[in-house]
Parts: sequence; C-alpha cells; structure tokens
Amino acid sequence: MKKTIFIGIIAIFSIPCFSQQKGQADIDKKVETFFQKHGGWNDMNVPASDGKLLYNLILENNYQQALEIGTSTGHSTIWMAWALSKTGGKLITIEIDKTRHQEALDNFKEAGVDHIINARLANAHELVPNLKGPFDFVFSDADKGWYQRYFEAVDPKLKVGGCYTTHNVSDRPGVRWNQDYLVFLQGLNHYETTVNNSGGGMAISFKKAVSHAENL
Repeated sequence: MKKTIFIGIIAIFSIPCFSQQKGQADIDKKVETFFQKHGGWNDMNVPASDGKLLYNLILENNYQQALEIGTSTGHSTIWMAWALSKTGGKLITIEIDKTRHQEALDNFKEAGVDHIINARLANAHELVPNLKGPFDFVFSDADKGWYQRYFEAVDPKLKVGGCYTTHNVSDRPGVRWNQDYLVFLQGLNHYETTVNNSGGGMAISFKKAVSHAENL
C-alpha cells in the first residue's frame, strides 16, 4: 500500500512538470516557425543578431521584469518574450504608432508569446516616467534624442544587477551613433557600460551597487 501511495505522489508531481515542458516546447516551435516564415525584418526593427543578443542577456541573467521602449512591429519584443518564457518573466512594451502597434499584436499572437507581453499604445515620453517598476531588464529603441531622458526616468526603477540596453549606439571611430549619449552612460559610476558593435550597435549597461566612497 505504501509503495502504491508513493508512486501515486510521484505521478501527481510529474504531471505539472511534463505540462510545463510541453508548454515551453510549443512556444519554442511557434517562435521558430514565425521567424522562419517572416525572414528578414525592416520597418524600424532590429536585425536578428541584436534580437539574439537580447535573448541571451535575459536568459543568462535570469531576468524576469522587462521593459521595451519602442516596439515597432515586434521583432525585438518576440526575442525578449521568448527568453522570458523560459525565465518565467513578463514584458511591458510601448509603441506610439497605432498601425505598428496593431501589427505587433498580430505578430505576438502568431508567435505564441502574446500572453507574456503587455503591449501599450502610448507616448513613451509620458508613460515611461509613470511606470512603477521595478525592472531588471530594459531595451530602449525609440526616439534617439530622448535616450538620456528615458534612461534617467527608468534608472531609479532598475534593480541592482539589472541591465539597460540601448540600440543604435556605437563607440567605433568615425561613427557618430549617439556618441553624446554614450559619453553620458560611461560617466555613470553606478553602471558598467560596454558596446556591442555588431548588428545595429548595442550599448549594454549593467547596474552595480555603489559604495558610499564612490558617491563622495
């Protein structure tokens, strides 16, 4: 009798585990099929190499509370949501253009990640400062002239150990992709910033704890 009960308990606990594995496998298949079907992207979307970079950053650091500023039609969003499906996370994404927002919603559903994404149709200038957070991962790819203001609005809501990524930033000689913004990032003593110059250029800023001495 005891053996039967023990086997029954194992069976009960194994059912949710199997269900979770199957659910992830379904998402993986849908996302992979979506990318194969749609191939190259444009319309203000990131290249696949940058999408993979965002995916890897989330997975490697087990981030779960993500924010994207600038959805476009959702290429980068799907990469991030795919990673978050594996970490148990959620994503807020913001787009100001109604047509792109609607196309993104359709793409999220087709890719099977719409349940992970809270897609807002809004002006990020107004919405970002009012978001409560906290966040542990941010991707900024909206209007470049507002990059620093977005960063300053989100910084207090980003956890220590979190990562703030910014698209179209370069530190290559002769390439003036938001160099002033990069100087701003590199001057922050509570962030460690590097630049990945493949794809569209990505500034990767990890938030670190700052000692009292560093604040003096």
